[in-house]
Amino acid sequence: MNISPTVVVREVGLRDGLQSIPRTRLNTDQKLEWIREAYEAGQREIEVGSFVPARLLPQLADTEALVAYARTLPGLTTSVLVPNLKGADKALASGADLMVMPLSASHAHSLANLRKTPDEVVTEVGRIRAARDVAGAKTLIEGGVGTAFGCSIQGHVDEDEVLRLALALLDAGADRLSLADTVGYADPQQVKRLFEKVLRAVGDRLCCAHFHDTRGLGMANLYATYELGIRRFDACLAGIGGCPHAPGASGNVATEDVVYLFSSMGVKSGQDLALLLALRAKVAGWLDGELLGGSIALAGLPKTLSEARHMAVVA
Repeated sequence: MNISPTVVVREVGLRDGLQSIPRTRLNTDQKLEWIREAYEAGQREIEVGSFVPARLLPQLADTEALVAYARTLPGLTTSVLVPNLKGADKALASGADLMVMPLSASHAHSLANLRKTPDEVVTEVGRIRAARDVAGAKTLIEGGVGTAFGCSIQGHVDEDEVLRLALALLDAGADRLSLADTVGYADPQQVKRLFEKVLRAVGDRLCCAHFHDTRGLGMANLYATYELGIRRFDACLAGIGGCPHAPGASGNVATEDVVYLFSSMGVKSGQDLALLLALRAKVAGWLDGELLGGSIALAGLPKTLSEARHMAVVA
């Protein structure tokens, strides 16, 4: 088990969060303000958008401008999602530090989301790796295996199929992997079983967990992976997010709740809860009328979370 006393909480609200809102609600200046204040709150990895066709997701059409701004912030890892080689070419040209290539372990969801079978996505990752190497770029490729715990279209997803596809992504040229509960079907026991299986096969190349809180188990599932040694987690400010092609896939785990979880245990995330909660309030105003998630913003910080511990976590 990785006993590192620190964790990385990657903010994915600007991509995963906003893509689930069926209309453009935030302008580019507001998104830049979100990035700046998230950075000031201590976030050092932010998924700022996705290089998908604007006609499909107009909410993310300004990703290039967001990458350009994020790259001016010292020490910030700027990540983007790419659905195919064309998107990857744009990511490479933008200078993004990391591109996430999503692969659905569910055949049905893969066709709905990317119009490709899972194995066709693996082939696409091979093309992306070749393009990255030819360009001499340092952009990392993360294979994001989604619907790893079940699918609201297909239903059951076999664990051996998840493992096969994870290995295939690495063989095709992905640098590392993440596993995602895209539709919020997982429970902690299932999470431990699958993560252990993949960790035995690929070691620390499995480096990130992505959970939705659709059925109230997102935080429990996240903690289950922490116990296995995972130290990098995706989360969305205010618990927004979801896949447009996965019926019922609401809300990611909330960034502020994840940071609070680790703060309460004395585990450093480098993020300031007070500043995160202030940013959440601002984003909530921008998204007035949208359903938000998360608990700590509603309940407030407990008196037992001492100022000394909070500052130690942020330091």
